[in-house]
Amino acid sequence: MRSNRAKVRAVSVAATLPMLAGALALGIPAAHAADHPLRDLLAGTRPAWATAKADKGATSDGARVSARVYLAGKDAAGLAAYAKAVSDPDSASYGRYLTAKQAQARFGATKAQVAAVKSWLTAAGLKVTGVTRHYVSVSGDVAAAEKAFGTQLHNFAKGSKTYRAPASAASVPQGLTDAVLTVTGLDNAPHMATHDDQLPPPDTVFRNAGPFSSYYGSKTASTLPSAYGTKIPYAVKGYTGKQLRAAYGAGTRTGKGVRVAITDAYASPTIAYDAATYAKRNGDAAWKTGQLHQSLPATYTNTEDCGASGWYGEETLDVEAVHAVAPAADVTYVGAASCTDGDLLDALGKVVDNHLADIVSNSWGEVEAVQTPDLAAAYDQVFQLGAVEGIGFYFSSGDDGDEVAGSGTKQVDSPANSAWVTAVGGTSLAVGKKDAYLWETGWGTDKAVLSADGKSWTDFPGAFTSGAGGGTSRTVAEPDYQQGVVPDALAKANNANGNRVVPDIAAIADPNTGFLVGQTQSSPDGKKQAYSEYRIGGTSLAAPTIAAIQALAQQARGKAIGFANPAIYAKYGSKVYHDVTDDPTGKGLAVARVDFHNGYDATDGLDTSVRSLGKDSSLSAVKGYDDVTGVGTPASGYVESYRRR
Repeated sequence: MRSNRAKVRAVSVAATLPMLAGALALGIPAAHAADHPLRDLLAGTRPAWATAKADKGATSDGARVSARVYLAGKDAAGLAAYAKAVSDPDSASYGRYLTAKQAQARFGATKAQVAAVKSWLTAAGLKVTGVTRHYVSVSGDVAAAEKAFGTQLHNFAKGSKTYRAPASAASVPQGLTDAVLTVTGLDNAPHMATHDDQLPPPDTVFRNAGPFSSYYGSKTASTLPSAYGTKIPYAVKGYTGKQLRAAYGAGTRTGKGVRVAITDAYASPTIAYDAATYAKRNGDAAWKTGQLHQSLPATYTNTEDCGASGWYGEETLDVEAVHAVAPAADVTYVGAASCTDGDLLDALGKVVDNHLADIVSNSWGEVEAVQTPDLAAAYDQVFQLGAVEGIGFYFSSGDDGDEVAGSGTKQVDSPANSAWVTAVGGTSLAVGKKDAYLWETGWGTDKAVLSADGKSWTDFPGAFTSGAGGGTSRTVAEPDYQQGVVPDALAKANNANGNRVVPDIAAIADPNTGFLVGQTQSSPDGKKQAYSEYRIGGTSLAAPTIAAIQALAQQARGKAIGFANPAIYAKYGSKVYHDVTDDPTGKGLAVARVDFHNGYDATDGLDTSVRSLGKDSSLSAVKGYDDVTGVGTPASGYVESYRRR
C-alpha cells in the first residue's frame, strides 16, 4: 500500500488523559485551585508523562517558552447549543446558519476579553507574539511563564529523552476564567523545527506492477493458486471517477455551486499540473480557470520530522478524488505550516474564519491516546464555529484498524473521535463491468505471499496489514445522534453511560480496490521528476470521496448541509445506504497482487501475494451499524435524499 493516512505530530505529545464527559459541551471547565485561592485550574494542561518519578528537577528560569492561550469566547455554552440546533433536521433552527462575521460577533471573544488576557500575560513578563480570533500567542522565559500560569516548569524523562512540562496543571486568574479556554505549549515535546525550512522535492517514484483488472474480476489470476476454493481476480489498476460516481449514485449531479476545502500539511509544488493532467488522461471534466485554489502559509516548519514530501501525495489524492466525483465543485486547498496540531488548527480556523467552503475534507489524524483535553477543546471550538456557519468537517477514521498492532492499545483516532465531525470509515469496493456496483466489504486486509514453488499461499490467509479505523472512544461521550442507532455493545464498551463510536459513514478505502492517482514524483536517483500514475487507498481516499458525495448532495439540497451527522443518522436503515458486511458473497473474498520489490521497477524482482478482504483486526462489518463502516456507504438515492421538498 502506498498511502497511509497522514499522521499528526502533537504540539505536546502526552499519554492518555481523562476527557471530561459531555460530548456536546465545549471546553474544559476550570477547577478552583485550593492552593491558589484567586486562580482556577485549566484541566489537562499537565501531561500524564510528567510524573514525580520522571521529574528531573526545575527547568532553568532563563529557558524560552512559546505558548498559545486559546480564547473561550463570550458564550461557549450557547455556541454548542446553537451548533446542535442548526444541524438537527428535527429542530426549528435547522439550517439557519450564521455568517462568519455573525458567528464571531455572537460567540467570539470580545475586545475586552482579549485585552484582559493580553494584560495578564504581559504583566507576568511574557511577550504577545500574535492575536487571532482563536488564541493569543506568547513567548518569554520560564520564570515569566511560571508567574503567568501559576505552575512550576520541570524537566521530565519521557522514554529516552527529557522534555519540559508543567509540574502541576496551569491556572488563570479567576477574573479570566470565562475568557480562557486552555493553554498549549507549556511542554516542549517534541522539538519544533526552525522557520527557515524549505519544502523538499517529491518522494521517489512509486508504481504498481501488473497484471491488473480494469474493473473488479475482469482478469483472473489463472496461473496462481486458488483462495477460498476458487481462482481469484487480480487487483484493479485503480478505479477512476466514472466508476466511483456510478457506485455511489452520483447521477447527473456535479457539485456545481458548492465549495469544498481540503486541509493537509505543506503543499505539493506540482498540484495544478498533476490535477489537470490526471483529469485529461482519465476522463474527468477539465478544471476551469479559478476552480482550484490554494491558501498557504508564508513559511513552513518541521519539514523533516513531519516528512513534508509525503504530504504531497495526500494533497494530490484529495484534490483529484474530490474533482473526480464532484467535477464542478470549487476546490480550495488549505495547507498547514507543519503537521503539528497547532498548525493544523490554524488551517481549520482559516477555513472557518473566512468561510472558504461548506465542506472540509481532512485525511489526517492520530491515535486518541495522544490527544489531550486541551487540544480536544481547541478542535471542538473550531468545529462548532463551523457548524453554526453551515460548514461540515469530514475526517478519515484511520488505516490501522483497532490500532492494537501499532500502539498496543485498542483505540480510535482523533480528531475523528470528535462528536462534531463526520468520521469516515473504509470499504473494499467491487465495481464490475459497465460500472455496475457489485458489493462492498469492510476494509481489512490479510496478506499471504506466494510459496517458493509457486503452488500455494504461505500461511494463508496470512497476517493483518491494514484496515479501516474504528471502535469506541474512551474520552468522548455518546452524542445524541448516535443513540438508538449504535448498538449498546459498542456504545457502552468502555463506559456504562455510553461513548462516541467511530465511524459515521464509509466509502472506498482498500488500496487493493483503490483509486488511480496521478502525481509528479522523483526518479530513484533523485535527478529527475516526472508525472506518473499509481493505485492508492486508505481512509485518506474515503474522506475526500464522501466529501465529494456531500457536495453532490448539497447541490441537490440547494443549501449548505453543514454538520451532517444528525442528517446522516436520520437516514439510517433506509435504502439510501449500502449496508456493508465483511463477506457479502458468503464465500470469502481475495485478490492477487504483483508488486515491484523496490516499489518502482522490476530490477529487484517481483512480489506476488494474495490479499484477503473483510479482515479488519478485531473490528467487524455486520448488518446494521458497525464500527468499520458506520451506517454504510451512499447508495443510489442518497444524493437526492437531501432535496428539499
